[in-house]
Amino acid sequence: MEHPRLSDYDYALPPELIAQFPAARRSDSRLLRVRGGGGLADLRFHQLPAQLRPGDLLVMNDTRVLAARFYARKPSGGRVEMLLERVESPRSALVQLRANKPLRAGQELRVDGGATATVDGREGGFYRVRLAQGGADFAALAAAGAVPLPPYIKRAPHAADAERYQTVYARAPGAVAAPTAGLHFDRGLFAALAARGVEHCFVTLHVGAGTFQPLRFDAVERHRMHAERIIVTAAACRAINQARGENRRVVAVGTTTVRALETAAARNDGVLQPFDGETRLFIFPGFVFRATDVLLTNFHLPRSSLLLLAAAFAGRERVMAAYAHAVRMRYRFYSYGDAMLLEKNHAV
Repeated sequence: MEHPRLSDYDYALPPELIAQFPAARRSDSRLLRVRGGGGLADLRFHQLPAQLRPGDLLVMNDTRVLAARFYARKPSGGRVEMLLERVESPRSALVQLRANKPLRAGQELRVDGGATATVDGREGGFYRVRLAQGGADFAALAAAGAVPLPPYIKRAPHAADAERYQTVYARAPGAVAAPTAGLHFDRGLFAALAARGVEHCFVTLHVGAGTFQPLRFDAVERHRMHAERIIVTAAACRAINQARGENRRVVAVGTTTVRALETAAARNDGVLQPFDGETRLFIFPGFVFRATDVLLTNFHLPRSSLLLLAAAFAGRERVMAAYAHAVRMRYRFYSYGDAMLLEKNHAV
């Protein structure tokens, strides 16, 4: 099979369609249903239960977003913005650093709040930073940091973002970006799903800031994904394997959930096994899905790995046509935007 070209996954988006704020109520956002056999339906997210079947199993990513953006100063007084990518130990982390000049290994930074940090060196697009003994650790810094809103949200964080840029079921701290498909769920929707006979379980993928990094090669197979930590428990494996054994559908809430499921399913021909470790799984057209039947996802950046994943799942022509429809119908895009429900090409 010929590998896809990144240039085939571009689209024009009017800037005003990039959502700067969430919907007034989580489940009032819009939902575009993209049927496997063709056809689109314009809905509201609170209509999701009626689009699912009794017995469907929703799988959700329960990672919790850290307040991962904080600030420091160089000895010269120059300001540095720090965004956590991944905490490796209480005093060591991979971070994105933004300053007026590149930082060098050995450079010291005074973090707001009093901690001293040393830049140990670069690793790809990130820096490894170490905190001095005796001061705050990264957990303490993150507890006092700012909500790390994505770069396309052109405003400062508001107090409400601490709640709204977090799923209602977030449990496991470790992400620096939200699993945004889950932002539309509220308690009332969970009650409606239960009444419909839809079950749910959780996996964990700690979303990294690398999710916003652009792909650099038109030959997409040359791209190397950033590593992210995933945890798929034995309990989640039992629920998912049982659903699949009973021919019930597994509905992944978000691309992060898909990557967690497919990582855990890759080693045993589609039967999930518990997994606790890193994944660099890059899903693009041609990928064979072993554990996912339906995908619920937000609208993604052009030329992004997430858009490629959606196209791999539902077919490039259907996904790009759905995006064109969403633009015409003035859907809201990206993290605080609307959602789409995708079925596989062979679904009916």
